Amino acid sequence: MTHYLYGAPLSLYTGKARAFLNWKNVDYEEILASPDIYRTIILPKVGIPIIPVVGTECGEIIQDTTEIIDHFEALEPVPSIYPAGAVQKLAALLLELYGDEWLLIPAMHYRWNHNEEWVYGEFGAVVAPGASPEIRLAAGREAGARFRQFVPVLGIDANTIPAIEASYEAFLGEFDRHLADHPFLFGTRPSIGDYGLIGPLYAHLWRDPRSGDLMRRLAPRVAEWVERVEFPATRGSGEFLSEDQIPDTLLPILRRQAREQLPVLVQTMKLLSQWMGENPGKDSPPRMLGLMDFTLAGPHGAEVKSQRAAMPYPLWMLQRALDHLAGLTGEDRERALAFLHAIGAGNLVEGHMPFRLRRENYRLKISA
Repeated sequence: MTHYLYGAPLSLYTGKARAFLNWKNVDYEEILASPDIYRTIILPKVGIPIIPVVGTECGEIIQDTTEIIDHFEALEPVPSIYPAGAVQKLAALLLELYGDEWLLIPAMHYRWNHNEEWVYGEFGAVVAPGASPEIRLAAGREAGARFRQFVPVLGIDANTIPAIEASYEAFLGEFDRHLADHPFLFGTRPSIGDYGLIGPLYAHLWRDPRSGDLMRRLAPRVAEWVERVEFPATRGSGEFLSEDQIPDTLLPILRRQAREQLPVLVQTMKLLSQWMGENPGKDSPPRMLGLMDFTLAGPHGAEVKSQRAAMPYPLWMLQRALDHLAGLTGEDRERALAFLHAIGAGNLVEGHMPFRLRRENYRLKISA
């Protein structure tokens, strides 16, 4: 029976969900999230204006992309996008977190600081598809303004932009070198890590014209990978590397994540613990916990310091990786710990947070 993917071509997380549904060979119909769809389906069911949303054949509504993926993985667990190898799965979960929550920064920067006028037209095609070009553009400007305001929230400003671009271009080079030997992160089958990366790399950084030109010029193999993941020619196929291998070519990317993103996650953990102490009995954290300091390496290695919002949601994704680590024993655990030390993520070795997070009724909740 047909499922329904409510989303939009320009939506980062719709790109992630679409790519997975395509590879998993799910019978689905994609429906543009027009104002009518928001009014009649998304807002009544989810309560907030957010995409993508999947409607299942049973009438269930699933909102989060990771939960969408896990829903269909549970229905058809073979072949799985989760590697069976202990270390490969840990690395894949970390890279999903990296793509979803950290590559979001260059995705938003390039969209709004290099492709702004173009993307207003894209928003107009969603919110006013049948209108004249002038009305469509005006409607797109109004709709896009809500997303434009998140640029400074992510720490994107005149001080950090050179560092954001330097880090992203370095990542492109690292990923391009990896793809010279492997079609996906861990072999010939896409993993949950590939689907984390595809959201920003497809919907913003490949699809938007100026950033797309940059990708094709600096990292043509990454551009080819984007097409391979988003529009798979062969579905439900491929294998992960044998013997739980982590290619050496992935280590620079994982070290970049540990160096840039991990300190922000650790600091956010502390801020959420502080919020809990100040708000006893409350189990719904705010979407943002205020501002916090963060550091990036600039174009010539000099540190660039700025501020960004501390957001609890990425901790839920980190918790998935930590839960996997906590469940490992024996040789698997020893290899996982050695891997974390090798990428500079030794502070995850203890593998726990001072609280539990869950998603309930489309909201993030703190468990007792």
